[in-house]
Amino acid sequence: MSRWKSSVLHEGEGHIRSVKWRGHLIAWANNMGVKIFDITSRQRITNVPRDDISLRPDMYPCSLCWKDSVTLIIGWGTSVKICSVKERHASEMRDLPSRYVEIVSQFEAEFYISGLAPLCDQLVVLSYVKEVSEKTEREYCARPRLDIIQPLSETCEEISSDALTVRGFQENECRDYHLEYSEGDSLFYIVSPRDVVVAKERDQDDHIDWLLEKKKYEEALMAAEISQKNIKRHKILDIGLAYINHLVEKGEYDIAARKCQKILGKNAALWEYEVYKFKEIGQLKAISPYLPRGDPVLKPLIYEMILHEFLESDYEGFATLIREWPGDLYNNSVIVQAVRDHLKKDSQNRTLLQTLAELYTYDKNYGNALEIYLTLRHKDVFQLIHKHNLFSSIKDKIVLLMDFDSEKAVDMLLDNEDKISIKKVVEELEDRPELQHMYLHKLFKRDHHKGQRYHEKQISLYAEYDRPNLLPFLRDSTHCPLEKALEICQQRNFVEETVYLLSRMGNSRSALKMIMEELHDVDKAIEFAKEQDDGELWEDLILYSIDKPPFITGLLNNIGTHVDPILLIHRIKEGMEIPNLRDSLVKILQDYNLQILLREGCKKILVADSLSLLKKMHRTQMKGILVDEENICESCLSPILPSGEAVRRGKELPKYLLIMSGIKNLKLARYYL
Repeated sequence: MSRWKSSVLHEGEGHIRSVKWRGHLIAWANNMGVKIFDITSRQRITNVPRDDISLRPDMYPCSLCWKDSVTLIIGWGTSVKICSVKERHASEMRDLPSRYVEIVSQFEAEFYISGLAPLCDQLVVLSYVKEVSEKTEREYCARPRLDIIQPLSETCEEISSDALTVRGFQENECRDYHLEYSEGDSLFYIVSPRDVVVAKERDQDDHIDWLLEKKKYEEALMAAEISQKNIKRHKILDIGLAYINHLVEKGEYDIAARKCQKILGKNAALWEYEVYKFKEIGQLKAISPYLPRGDPVLKPLIYEMILHEFLESDYEGFATLIREWPGDLYNNSVIVQAVRDHLKKDSQNRTLLQTLAELYTYDKNYGNALEIYLTLRHKDVFQLIHKHNLFSSIKDKIVLLMDFDSEKAVDMLLDNEDKISIKKVVEELEDRPELQHMYLHKLFKRDHHKGQRYHEKQISLYAEYDRPNLLPFLRDSTHCPLEKALEICQQRNFVEETVYLLSRMGNSRSALKMIMEELHDVDKAIEFAKEQDDGELWEDLILYSIDKPPFITGLLNNIGTHVDPILLIHRIKEGMEIPNLRDSLVKILQDYNLQILLREGCKKILVADSLSLLKKMHRTQMKGILVDEENICESCLSPILPSGEAVRRGKELPKYLLIMSGIKNLKLARYYL
């Protein structure tokens, strides 16, 4: 010991209550405050005075701890200060120490501080608690508290708080408690006169234990999922199963079933175990919406068991599962038989029938499915026929299809003539002429010639069920027998159709007579006469109208451009009163003037066009024509130019062979020479 030399760092301010040494810095507390000494420079760098001088320093001693090599935490009374040792800038030194202390945080605690320790960026505080009795209104010593707080600049936030049970706490004072800690192990030691309590930071396993103890299973499951790499004593699956059991015990079956999806995942064995557990408590319906349907796939018996449960008590729910579940999850024949057994008790149940049809479809028994759909008049019947090409199965069910939806049925039959012939459809509809007409009418609209063999039949069908379309049919069809059509129209007194047929057969006079005598429609008669453009028809119309003033008015207003109005006016009897005669005569004159103007305009155009064409012809004829030895005279059939032999013999060229400019026709050239 003689080798060590003692040095006095400070004296004269009472007892030293606490000392903490970290690196090159020593902090101690006496009755006056806290001092920090720098060993390197051998200088005291700061003095932090005591705040509450009313407290006895021996009863409420100062607590010190170093958070790191430059951060000192001071707790005295109810005051907490966090001090940071910093380097002073060279320009500020002069006679000052090279370091100084800055208080970065300062706040008041709720109770008296017996000890401090750092925990990451938080603080562990051991507090001495005094409370006031409600009965005696006197202070008494309560159990000490171990708090974790988050320091802020001027206040703090409490993270957790635990009251410690130590022996004799009722008799202890603030100075009787101490807090020490081991940095490496994160262990905290609470020392009292009779007990030493060891505290350590709780891990996720501890947290999950606490949550499970409080029956907070959902929070425990969430905590385990977040920290699954750090937990050692717990498994997510075990916590999840405990959660499901807890929900079942509380009667929250739907929530428990929903959680199975997340907790059980792809474990088929666990799924089957839970399904049987739900069966035991009569809650198979609750778990049915959440059963896996792909990966994994459970045993068929599981799905069949649930389907039977629904079939016994809930037809709608059963139908929903059949629609939603793939058909390969269960034994289809077993379920089909079960449905048929139930239909024996309730044969008209639409839900069961529709479900049975869907089961037949899954089983590719399309014939039975189609029959049920037709019986139910279900909207999917046409989709089923198209999807599975069931046209061979509907040849004897055409009437049923037409009764269900005639528009869709006709469109489908016409779109698939190659699979169901027109002849077959017409035969099947023989006893239902109204449906037969609908089919043939649409066929005719698509193609006027495909159903030509049935046009004679269609005349009577149109006459019976669709007269408005009879006349358009007669006009568009080139295959219906006119005599048969005329006979039917005359029998039913269809005047417009009879008029059309008479005119088409060439009997225009009879047609006009029917318009005048049956329809009494002068405008229609005039229109008919205009269409036929026959003078005899106009004569008949005038003769019929001559004693009927309204007819005369109509003729005067309309015949001016087709018949000379004078012929009609000369035949009007004197004294006959004709309505609107003046207006009709004015219109005739206006029409006449208009005709004159049109003729004059046309004449001018004709003359101008003729003159233009004549000039063009003259210019063309004035052009010369190139001829050679091969050209032949059209008159004498001799070459126009002499050959070399003729020139050697001294023959002269005839004058008429000279081609004059402007004479194009060689045959006429000689007459101009």
